[in-house]
Amino acid sequence: MYPFTDQVFIIAELSANHNNDFGLAVNTIKAMAKAGANAVKVQTYTADSLAINIDNDIFGKRKDGLWKGRTLWDLYKEASMPYEWHEPLQKVAQELGLVFFSSPFDLDGVALLEELNVPLYKIASFEITDIPLIRAVAKTGKPIIISTGVAEEADIALALETCHKENNHQITLLKCTSNYPSTLADANLKTMVDMRDRFNSTVGVSDHTMGSVVPITATAMGARVIEKHFILDRALGGPDSAFSMEPDEFAGMVESVRQVELTLGNVTYKVSEKDKLRRRSLYASAPIQKGQPFTRNNVKSLRTGFGLAPQYLDALVSRNASRGYSIGDPISPEEIS
Repeated sequence: MYPFTDQVFIIAELSANHNNDFGLAVNTIKAMAKAGANAVKVQTYTADSLAINIDNDIFGKRKDGLWKGRTLWDLYKEASMPYEWHEPLQKVAQELGLVFFSSPFDLDGVALLEELNVPLYKIASFEITDIPLIRAVAKTGKPIIISTGVAEEADIALALETCHKENNHQITLLKCTSNYPSTLADANLKTMVDMRDRFNSTVGVSDHTMGSVVPITATAMGARVIEKHFILDRALGGPDSAFSMEPDEFAGMVESVRQVELTLGNVTYKVSEKDKLRRRSLYASAPIQKGQPFTRNNVKSLRTGFGLAPQYLDALVSRNASRGYSIGDPISPEEIS
């Protein structure tokens, strides 16, 4: 699914944490690379992609929540990243070994990203019902990550069907809670596992909780993609600062995820020859003369594994020894051959 890494694919989301400062954006991407991210994701839109500049009940000032008192248009204008930044930031990311990609919010954004030849796309939670947008992204033939924060089962199914109709099956579904920030009780990571099985899809999480409990747990449950918002310093402020990870926090999360991956390992039932010798086997617990019968009084199961396996004890008893054994000698497998 992701040719970029055999490990869990860890995405650092820049989002609005550039604060309209190009230098800050560059330094943030550098910090992402240092913290161990595999990719930087940006968002490709203008305020007009998402809202109308009008003060009414729908697009007017928010009445509660993190962005209370802000109109949607003003919020998106502040949060959007200028289109002309995409190419130079892509170059910075690639020089640092990071995958650079984006969530486009309209068809103009898709066109821009195709000019930059990004290697994959993200469909944000709120765009999961925008079937024309999903169709346009699917037509690129590139891998797609789809967040499901505000999606019902039927919405997910339709989004996947749209991609499949364009012969694009390189889809990853992210369990996402679209609250900013969200709580651990909102995570419902069992849904991620169900999505993997129900939709036969690669899965992961787009996490807006504080801390790294959700990404670490998700990794243990089979997540292949982790996405977290990244900021140099929450004190910088901005629309996404309250639920973004600082560099040291992100690096700690990456280390924990990699440790979980290490402990998960691979499916194997192989036992080394050295370990086989640590298992129990049969030994002479008393001297046994050649021709003397083996009994439960002169044969005993002991560690280690140099003798006949204990599973053959019943078959061994009452047979005559083919040779002599001193106390402590391992019983030869040839005795039952």
